[in-house]
Amino acid sequence: SGGGAILVGPKTGDCIAYFEASASYVTDTPDFWRRAERPYPSHAGRFTGEPAYFKHIINATKELMSELGYKPEDFDHVIFHQPNFKFPVRVGKILGFTEKQLKNGLIVSTLGNSYAGCSLLGLVSVLDIAKPGERILLVSYGSGSGSDAFSIVVQNPSQSKGNPVPSIHQLIQRKTYISYSQYAHFRRKITL
Repeated sequence: SGGGAILVGPKTGDCIAYFEASASYVTDTPDFWRRAERPYPSHAGRFTGEPAYFKHIINATKELMSELGYKPEDFDHVIFHQPNFKFPVRVGKILGFTEKQLKNGLIVSTLGNSYAGCSLLGLVSVLDIAKPGERILLVSYGSGSGSDAFSIVVQNPSQSKGNPVPSIHQLIQRKTYISYSQYAHFRRKITL
């Protein structure tokens, strides 16, 4: 598990970035769910990738690019929902994006699947290094199924403001490893 947070406000002269446009694609496709009072989720097996993840990410992305008249090369950075490493890489190739465009926002190999937090964590990773005028494509995915695509334009990069907040990579370097007994205790498998 993991989480990310950003402050969203109006487009002003001193904001880090602004939303240029968005598009959504939603269907009633079962994928991954957890019933109330159940400790573990269920999922629809092979349907988790196709038609769930890929169909929704691809359609939301195509809708946004069509609305704006953009092509893959119009984006400097691309962040797709990251349940694992191979899904965002595969969808990037299908849509015509390069490894270079995906590189800075692809953090699942470092953090693992942070579920709903992965899109924002990828965005924060990109905003830590982005330059003024760069365009970011952010595409989230939610089981059930829906996908939201955003075109974000960098205005005043966070690193140019003397930002006292550590970058996501600095925070990752400060990680604390825990023992198996601590993990088992946190998961209520044992009591200490």
